Amino acid sequence: MKKSAWAASAVLVIAVVMSLSSTAGLRVAAAASDYNIDRVDHTVNVLSNGYILINDTIVTSTPASGSFLIGFPYKYGLQTLRCMAYDASDRSTVFPVTLNFPLENHVGFYGVKVDLPDGAPQAFTVEFVLSNLLLTQDSQNATVFTLDFPAYPSLTKAVVLLKGIIRPPSGAEYIKGTVDNFTYTADNLAAFSYNVSQVTFGLTENNVQLFEINQLDRQITINQFGDIQVSDSYYVTNDAQNSAMSVDVILPPNSTVPTAKDQFGRPTQILLIDSPPIRYRVNLTLPAEPGKSSQFTVVYGLDKNVYSKSQNEPDKFAYEIPQFRDITYYVDQVSVALSMPEGARLLARPVTGFYSVCKGTFADAVTIRKQGFVSLDSFPVEIELGYNPLWTAFRPTLWVWSIALVGCAVFIVSRRRKAPVTVAVPSRVARPTPDNLRRFVESYEEKMKILTEIDALEVRVQKGKIPRRRYKVQKRTLEMRVEALSRNLGELKESMRSAGGHYADLMRQLEVAESEISDVEANIRNIEARQNRGEVTLELYRNRMEEYRRRKEKSETTINGILLRLREETR
Repeated sequence: MKKSAWAASAVLVIAVVMSLSSTAGLRVAAAASDYNIDRVDHTVNVLSNGYILINDTIVTSTPASGSFLIGFPYKYGLQTLRCMAYDASDRSTVFPVTLNFPLENHVGFYGVKVDLPDGAPQAFTVEFVLSNLLLTQDSQNATVFTLDFPAYPSLTKAVVLLKGIIRPPSGAEYIKGTVDNFTYTADNLAAFSYNVSQVTFGLTENNVQLFEINQLDRQITINQFGDIQVSDSYYVTNDAQNSAMSVDVILPPNSTVPTAKDQFGRPTQILLIDSPPIRYRVNLTLPAEPGKSSQFTVVYGLDKNVYSKSQNEPDKFAYEIPQFRDITYYVDQVSVALSMPEGARLLARPVTGFYSVCKGTFADAVTIRKQGFVSLDSFPVEIELGYNPLWTAFRPTLWVWSIALVGCAVFIVSRRRKAPVTVAVPSRVARPTPDNLRRFVESYEEKMKILTEIDALEVRVQKGKIPRRRYKVQKRTLEMRVEALSRNLGELKESMRSAGGHYADLMRQLEVAESEISDVEANIRNIEARQNRGEVTLELYRNRMEEYRRRKEKSETTINGILLRLREETR
């Protein structure tokens, strides 16, 4: 009887809780639906590297709260790189979003849920970034582009008035499309509207370049006199159908004396194209083939009088340097590293984005990282330094003391009786022997084989085919063999590099290919981690993995060709 009474009580409690939850859910749903959508401003921006930035500013009759649903046809969801929602009047007030959320019981839509708090503003913005695969370049006329886009969003309520604006790069001329012009309107837009549109436009200038900026690393260096030097390193991939001979970049205002160099440090041409924003064209030393990547660096100075903030204390300096405010392209990942003069210490840390501080022996360094970046995400680097001007004389004083000590040592030695000195005549560097070449090729091939065994071992332990204890022992054994081979190969590389001629050139090509493989493997780990966290779509993940596979195969082919040439010389 007691057990029956307990069971009945438990059933009653559960029923009451479910009833209360259901009632609360109905109240929330009723509150969330107690509004009308008066207007939607639908802005479609075509960025200079072909990516699409869509801003939907939604104005409601009363403040909405709870879950707000917005979406578009599912085909665009596959190209969605990121989404965020915020107060239309204050971008810093961000609302949580959930991607790929069902648009109620309607199929064929890619939905996004925005969680609006109580007291949310009547006007808020939902922002999407879509892939540049939606912009295609005419194969016959490179100045003509066709944009595939949703002309309006899909909402769960009717919209009284929708105003649509398409903003292509400057100089674009409308040719044709499913909309009559770059601006259009829609009255009484029905709920759950489904729209796929195209617009074709022409460009008189080369203001659109279909490429990915995989990574943009900015190094800001402040010296002891307060001068600011900036170095921007770009890693780009050509997404166009034709080879890319140049890449356009945007520099900050008040930048001075820009220079450019390729990934090997060789200078390349950089030309001013437009201002403002300050747009430069960097000519690539080698054309970037379709689907291939390229690297280059742009170095320039900034006027310290513009970016430094006045300080009353002589031993304190403050800077406020806006970052990427005027860029017209989408960047997968940006990083900003700030290096300070020797003796400087960080007094106030930046408060924006993900940053890290490295405490050095003589100075601190700050690094800020962000992913999925457009100009709207611009942030200032506000930094405050403590610096004693006496540190300016640190290096000269160190050199003076070093020279004095060396002079004293020379004087003491010269006072002693001099012993006969035998001068060694440098011998001519000999050509590598066939035996050394054979050792190098065999050692390198053995190293590649062991690395393949390590990869296979990783796969086996992930599938549970071998115990983890045995995996660790075998992996450590293989790694020790790789270390021994690497030491031996290092000595052989140095001997061939010293021989000069085509041997030195082959070693340089080998190191470049090895560096490329290391970069590709790092990128693969990064994209796999982002895919596991749900930060990238499956389509984007597959495209990136295919690109990385091609780059790795190309580098491995280069290495195999070098080994084959060296093996032929041993015969």
